[in-house]
Amino acid sequence: MQGLHLTADIKGCRMNRGLMTDASKLRSTCLTLVELSGLTAVSDVFFEFPAATGNESGGVTGTVLLAESHLAIHTWPELTAVTLDVYVCNYSMDNSHKARKLIEAMIELFKPDAIVRKQLERGELASTALAA
Repeated sequence: MQGLHLTADIKGCRMNRGLMTDASKLRSTCLTLVELSGLTAVSDVFFEFPAATGNESGGVTGTVLLAESHLAIHTWPELTAVTLDVYVCNYSMDNSHKARKLIEAMIELFKPDAIVRKQLERGELASTALAA
């Protein structure tokens, strides 16, 4: 159950802002980047939110279920912001480099002005339970 969980909160996105409001295009882009990172998509769900006010477009929430775990993305076009979440299990092999490649590609896609990254090593409970 060992794994790596990466998150990135990005703001001031200067590129591909149209992806923030188009679920179909965002889905296609995410699936391509998952494949290029060496991970395996097994299913996905993307939802396009209606405009909150006036002529503004709503954001998109999407999840790609991976054989190795998941990618989640949430967009806020009105804030030029995106949150990213990539988790990979390292059960049969270390997929950490693939997770890092995927999240970096997602960040680069939007070329943000600001990035807050976090990393969490998962599976400590399983390790201590096996040792006990």
